[in-house]
Amino acid sequence: MGILIAVHVVVCLALILIVLLQAGRGMGSLLGGGESVFGSLGPAGFLKKLTVGAAIMFMVTSLSLALISAKRKPSLIKREAAKE
Repeated sequence: MGILIAVHVVVCLALILIVLLQAGRGMGSLLGGGESVFGSLGPAGFLKKLTVGAAIMFMVTSLSLALISAKRKPSLIKREAAKE
């Protein structure tokens, strides 16, 4: 479970960074930039695929963690409340 949490955190951080790296559509035109450093399309195709892959990994790890936590024993608070 610890490894899955570590993978989940790494995927979360990667997803945030990938989304921040993507160029905004409106910002370039506001600043007067027609073309970026990478050309007209730039690395958009690669970043899009990377975003999709990271999003799928995020969903898989999220669902896995939810299923694992649902199968675990109830927490101490729940056990104490059940005794009363």
